[in-house]
Amino acid sequence: MRVRPRLRTILGLSTLAVACGGARERVVRDCPPAAAPAPATPAAEARAAAPEPFVDQVIAPPGQHPFSVLDLLAYDRISDPQVAPNGKKVAFVLRKTDLENNRGRSDIYVMGIDGSGPIRVTSDLDSESSPRWAGDSETLYFLGKHEGTQQVFRAAIGETPTRVTDFPVDVGTIVLSDGGQLVFSAEVFPECDAAPEGSLACTAALLRERGRKDHGTGAVYNRLFVRHWDEWEDGRRAQLFAWTISGGGGQPVHVSRGIDGDVPSKPFGGSEELTLTPDGKGVVFAARVAGQTEPWSTNFDLFYAPLDGSAAPKSLTAGNLAWDTRPAFSPDGKTLAYAAMTRPGYEADRFSLVLRPWPEGQSKILTGGWDRSVEEFVWSGDGKTIYAAADDIGRLSLFAVDVATGGARELIRGGAIHDIQRFGDRLLFLRNDLAHPDEIYTAGLDGEAEQLSHVNDAKVAAADVGVAEQFSFPGHKNETVYGWVVRPPGLAEGAKAPVAFLIHGGPQGSFSDRWSYRWNPQTYAGAGYAVVMIDFHGSTGYGQAFTDAIQDDWGGAPLVDLQKGLAAALARYPWLDGDRVCALGASYGGFMVNWIAGQWQAPFRCLVNHDGVFDNRMMYYATEELWFPEWEHRGPYWQFAKQHEAHNPANFVDRWRLPMLVIHGGKDFRIPETQGIATFTALQRRGVPSRFLYFPDENHWVLKPANSKVWHDNVLAWLDTWLRAPAAAK
Repeated sequence: MRVRPRLRTILGLSTLAVACGGARERVVRDCPPAAAPAPATPAAEARAAAPEPFVDQVIAPPGQHPFSVLDLLAYDRISDPQVAPNGKKVAFVLRKTDLENNRGRSDIYVMGIDGSGPIRVTSDLDSESSPRWAGDSETLYFLGKHEGTQQVFRAAIGETPTRVTDFPVDVGTIVLSDGGQLVFSAEVFPECDAAPEGSLACTAALLRERGRKDHGTGAVYNRLFVRHWDEWEDGRRAQLFAWTISGGGGQPVHVSRGIDGDVPSKPFGGSEELTLTPDGKGVVFAARVAGQTEPWSTNFDLFYAPLDGSAAPKSLTAGNLAWDTRPAFSPDGKTLAYAAMTRPGYEADRFSLVLRPWPEGQSKILTGGWDRSVEEFVWSGDGKTIYAAADDIGRLSLFAVDVATGGARELIRGGAIHDIQRFGDRLLFLRNDLAHPDEIYTAGLDGEAEQLSHVNDAKVAAADVGVAEQFSFPGHKNETVYGWVVRPPGLAEGAKAPVAFLIHGGPQGSFSDRWSYRWNPQTYAGAGYAVVMIDFHGSTGYGQAFTDAIQDDWGGAPLVDLQKGLAAALARYPWLDGDRVCALGASYGGFMVNWIAGQWQAPFRCLVNHDGVFDNRMMYYATEELWFPEWEHRGPYWQFAKQHEAHNPANFVDRWRLPMLVIHGGKDFRIPETQGIATFTALQRRGVPSRFLYFPDENHWVLKPANSKVWHDNVLAWLDTWLRAPAAAK
């Protein structure tokens, strides 16, 4: 499903069960608000100003070697780059794999805009995130997890970080104003809005009360959501607060009081959903206020609220019943830009840029004539151009949009560009592609890009990856459809490689020219498999009509595209072995694997289904975000059962015969685990060779390092079993 929207030998660090043909194999919150910045805590004092480097724990094979999951785990992951106000430095988060604790560990680094450094600012057994510069360009504020709570810390380069907040609940998203105001999010109970001690302290007290042994474990719900993504709801809402860092601090002001929604949104919203007003006295934020209809509503509005709490939040986009988000003010403060959809109930509609005079005026769609969806954007210094990233024919490219006309021209193409910022007359962003993970780049406004960071250069150079190539073919209704192939490194001239046929999720997504730490085609190429990926009807980056085409046709046009795409790839690339092919997919891709099992067995020797839909009827009643199946299948199941059932894999189990590996996460509430169990049950009852890999601690994605290795080991072993031996043996 679309999300808007990276061992010591590793084995033994987590417990999971693999069911295979009947056999089993083992393969804080309790402090009052601080009146002033707190002194350095013992944990903070232990953080050296020049900390020892965190030693890499993932050891890839020595010397030059084919890419594998060990390389995937060994690569350091850059995120959240932040340019200092003076444009001379950039702070960023660097995440390394912590095998000892089976997780990722993040620290904050600073490097010169000329590429000098980098210098690590933080070091602790826990993780730090969200670096934000103060106006002096010397001081960083950031979130740190220490002693069981996440709070705000402050550090100057070369100095020991100190704790700034000591609130009784965790601090979430943070934004810093030039005037020393900290705007932050925290999860609080709505019933605490009127508490004299404040929402934060009241929430902490209620959580303590709920934790009493005699309280019981029963939870009562009067409306949905009951659970969302991978968490059960407990009645709290993410809300915005404002707090003065200097001058005594005092009680935080509940800025979003009265908003019956999460700010930022759950499960993936962040600081991109809010911005401070030009005068620094208010905040504009996105929120979905939908009451009982929240699980089937995509109506996010922009709200304005003063930071002093003197007025209730005011809706700025009430006239649009679809999604409004990503507010950003022009440099002169006279225009508010934001991204907006136009169709209610559709999370994959096109995001257009919208301009609104500030503080009052009529909103105007700027890019209505541009058939691309804006992922993110930033203003130019003179306010005449907006630089926007958008999916475009298999790449996440950077475009320059003329504010006067709405015309868009491509500025930088190739790979995936995101986290864009401007400093002076230059741009800074993260960039990756099918052969390289994210690094920081800078570019002039003419689009000439230069790599700034080099944190993974040595590791990338040591791992041989496959060469990727994009191709096109006439798909459904003879419309042009695009795909990618990846040739295994070291494949001898004239040799053929077995094929891993990857099917992307979403379904409004894309297997494009970008790096991934989950479904990365290089992990298959490095194991000797050729990779074929098709951006079927429903994929993004090819125009909104192409994306919309999958509605009410999940098993129709996309299946035709996959069939024609595989045939086109086999005809065009003689090194693909069409007699040894396995189809693999997750989420919607997992649905398609189940659909293929009943509709298209001919070229495949095996299948791999990760968190896929098995039964559309039960999927509708068990998933959490109901707007998704209601848009895809025209409405609620009881009113549109025919549409839900038209492409329901459960109705064709009698045709299943292909060996299938089924994988599911126990914390996946988007496509609940019973969908995977049902798939495995059907296979076992039919006597089809099958295996079930279950991760009780993973959600819709597999994120923990040990689990990632187990996942890749099992998937590649399954491919080896069915694709390496001659067909007659199977």
